[in-house]
Amino acid sequence: MTTTDWATLLATGCRVPADRPLDYLVDELCGMLAAQNPAIRDDIAYPVMVTWLNRGELDGRLRALGERMVRTLDHPEIQARTFAPMILGWVVLRDARTGELDRATVLNWRDRFGKWWLTEPDLRGWDDRLGWLHAIAHGADALRAFSRSPRLTGPDLCALLDLAVDRLLAPTGYLFAHGEDDRVAYAVATILTRRDLSTLDSVAWLDRIRVAFASGEPGPVPAWASNTVHTLRALYIAAERGVRWYEPHIGGMGNPMPLAHPAEVRLALVATLREVAPHLG
Repeated sequence: MTTTDWATLLATGCRVPADRPLDYLVDELCGMLAAQNPAIRDDIAYPVMVTWLNRGELDGRLRALGERMVRTLDHPEIQARTFAPMILGWVVLRDARTGELDRATVLNWRDRFGKWWLTEPDLRGWDDRLGWLHAIAHGADALRAFSRSPRLTGPDLCALLDLAVDRLLAPTGYLFAHGEDDRVAYAVATILTRRDLSTLDSVAWLDRIRVAFASGEPGPVPAWASNTVHTLRALYIAAERGVRWYEPHIGGMGNPMPLAHPAEVRLALVATLREVAPHLG
């Protein structure tokens, strides 16, 4: 049970209270991130935690907080599992600015996050009682954060692209209905802005999708195929326009970043989409 007046704190600029230990406050926030009440998670705990991480209030605690979020990926309740990767992503982003963590830790978190993202059984975007769950979208946000880490080099970024493909091609009955395609495309596009990737790296990940599309049979379109088509279409726009970092609680940062090899990615996307839309020029 929380004893801090978080609503007032949020309304007055998220100043860290001086009357109690910071570790105590972090414990409260972590508990609130698992709350069944969506207003507690979405409207209070998440924005406060993100603000504190972005300001550096939690510097020196990144390893402990990130490890706690990774452990929460095994939580028995879905809302706890799906909010943990968002905070994990912000921890990784903060490390990109502070250098507090080591490469082995970040890669370990990436692998444990990836295992969860591929095996999470509850992919619903919205629940009438629990509110936003969004395992696919929140996972994509974490993927996007890992892609911005200087701890990850070219081969590590290729592994992120493969992880995105694994998630898209995984059999599922869930049809993206709450913007998941845009969030996954945003994450993949952010990976593709990294100059560590060669031209081949930037397009080779599409080969498995092309093969999967080509193996399709007559009949209803599987949910995974529809989800993947919509994601690739959104990615084409990002390859044309570039992407900028944006987070509702922090805002946009900087000018759009072009993909490292935008023309080649656009051509490869069209070639892949032609397998299901042969009318494309």
